[in-house]
Amino acid sequence: MVFLILSVLTCCVNTNQSSLNSSNIPEKELTLGIVQKEIKVGMSQADVISVLGSPNIVTRDSEGRETWVYDKIATEYFYTKESKGIGTGVGAGGIPGTTLVLGLIGGGYEKEKGKKIVTQKTLTIIIKFDKNSKVESFSYHATKF
Repeated sequence: MVFLILSVLTCCVNTNQSSLNSSNIPEKELTLGIVQKEIKVGMSQADVISVLGSPNIVTRDSEGRETWVYDKIATEYFYTKESKGIGTGVGAGGIPGTTLVLGLIGGGYEKEKGKKIVTQKTLTIIIKFDKNSKVESFSYHATKF
């Protein structure tokens, strides 16, 4: 009796995606949603700082009213990785007893490719305070490219 073993492995695909943060320093997240939800006319400067943190720029007009500017820039890196591989193998056996013939043939192939996507986002917030240091008005502008 002859025993024959035949094995064939076909394509395998493995996709792995990861998002990398551009900064290793933890920072309070500042988003458009936080500004829209939390900042209200009449808020004190202390309340604004507790929500948004310290401003990047502070100016004062001729009447002593302050304007605060928050200008945030973020770079996001997104990397996709795709691996493809093909493997084959063949094994053979002989007659048990007096004669035993063994053979093995194998092969393999693997290919990786990936894609890196870089996105820039900016958020500018301008808050104007009245003479009593309360929010008089605020505006914002967000971009993504």
